[in-house]
Amino acid sequence: MKKKQKIILGATSALTVVILILSLFFVIRAYTKKEPIIPEKKITEKTKEPMDDKQQLVTQAKNLAQSYDYDQAIALLEKNSKNGSPETQQLLQTLKKEKEQLIDWSDPTQISHVFFHSLIVDPQKAFHSQQAQGYKDYMVTVEEFNRSIEQLYQNDFVLVNLNDLIQKDEQGNLSFNGLALPEGKKPLILSQDDVSYYEYMDNSGFPSRLVVSNNNEIKNVYKENDKEEIGDFDMVPLIDAFVKKHPDFSYRGAKGTLALTGYNGVLGYRTSKSQYGDNEKTKKESEEAKKVADQLKKDGWSFASHTWGHLNMTQASLEDVKKDNELWQQEVAPILGKTNILIYPFGADISDWQPYSAENQKFAYLKSQGFDIFCNVDASTPAWGQLGTDFYRNARINIDGIRFQSDLDGQNPILDPFINVHEVYDKEARESA
Repeated sequence: MKKKQKIILGATSALTVVILILSLFFVIRAYTKKEPIIPEKKITEKTKEPMDDKQQLVTQAKNLAQSYDYDQAIALLEKNSKNGSPETQQLLQTLKKEKEQLIDWSDPTQISHVFFHSLIVDPQKAFHSQQAQGYKDYMVTVEEFNRSIEQLYQNDFVLVNLNDLIQKDEQGNLSFNGLALPEGKKPLILSQDDVSYYEYMDNSGFPSRLVVSNNNEIKNVYKENDKEEIGDFDMVPLIDAFVKKHPDFSYRGAKGTLALTGYNGVLGYRTSKSQYGDNEKTKKESEEAKKVADQLKKDGWSFASHTWGHLNMTQASLEDVKKDNELWQQEVAPILGKTNILIYPFGADISDWQPYSAENQKFAYLKSQGFDIFCNVDASTPAWGQLGTDFYRNARINIDGIRFQSDLDGQNPILDPFINVHEVYDKEARESA
């Protein structure tokens, strides 16, 4: 019996060993068996497909029409009409219909013009400085400016270029071009005085100069406790950004006109050789200023003479007018380029409301120097203009502390067609000073 048990036990052990060996064999075989290779699916991020030629054509035409250049938009679509899609054909018909419904602005007396001075970045500094009252009277804060521009846009104003309004024939005679806008839209000239960032404004809460960024955008430098910050702190970069967001605020890319003196240089650069010397420093400053000026012109800005020394042209003698203009032509024009626009300092015109004539010696001289457009200040009417065969006069309205207070006091509501002063006025900044 015991012998039989031993035989059975031995057989069982042998069988167990065989089973273990076979199990190990199949396990090894399973792990070493080559599985078929399945190609890995390439996972790619979903990207925006580039527009085809027809889509680009439609987009380009829409952009032109959005800035009121219907002629270019229609010409572009007609040029490509043979290969056009149903969408391009429909857009072409739509734009032609819209163009037929445009309203002509052909009266030179009806083009409104508003202007600002340098914007206050830090009201606490500006309104507690030695020039506090002047800043309160003639400047606005960045916040007030942004509110004003938003309201001008909401009130359907469209920025236009002064020079686009007139043309000169071969004989030198001027005529009014005017422009056409959709019903409800109104043309507006925008300008800014004294874009020189004067020395007396240093450390008073204002930007110090304009620069060209790495992206070829115009920005401001603002100094605070010996630290410099680059950003949108004055009219130029703020308008550039606003028009980029709202292209229908600009007629064919127009921005505004910058009026510059020369006695402290231009655009924040100390370029005046008569004031700072003819040396390497003024040469370098002039080179930097010219880079900024060139970019400004590319971006839709234009320049005006504000005289070299901020001269009161009403009171100045003819000789003083000549000396001042000679300095402007020598020191400012090489940087900004020639201009045919004169924006009077203090709004002080060389005549009353009567048209200029050749008997007006100041006018005769300024005309000989290439000036065609003359801008004074008149806050008695929303728009004023006067066209002669050799001049175009256009009156400006100041948007500043004086106009704000006059409106708030109920004395002169001249800004009402443009902005709501009660909503624009920065009460906290002005009345806490």
